[in-house]
Amino acid sequence: MTRTRTLAVAGAAVVALVVVSALLFQWSLEKAALLAPVIVATAGATAFIFVLWGKIAWEGLRRSGHPVAIGAGVVGTLVLLVVLSFFVDLPAYH
Repeated sequence: MTRTRTLAVAGAAVVALVVVSALLFQWSLEKAALLAPVIVATAGATAFIFVLWGKIAWEGLRRSGHPVAIGAGVVGTLVLLVVLSFFVDLPAYH
């Protein structure tokens, strides 16, 4: 029973990744289905990197002497980057 449910969830995740990739990159569903192994491997590797570095950051923050100050600095830096991104004029692709 659990194996069937796991396979169903994994299959639904693969279909969702393929459909989202086809819409995002304006591919046909056939091309996205053909690239499904690459899409799934890329999504898995990306998730792995985010989890790994998230765990490293969390452990470092937990062991630091000033976690609130570090958290405020990170949030402040992100807000600064978002605000400054409105002042950058990127070239338009026509």
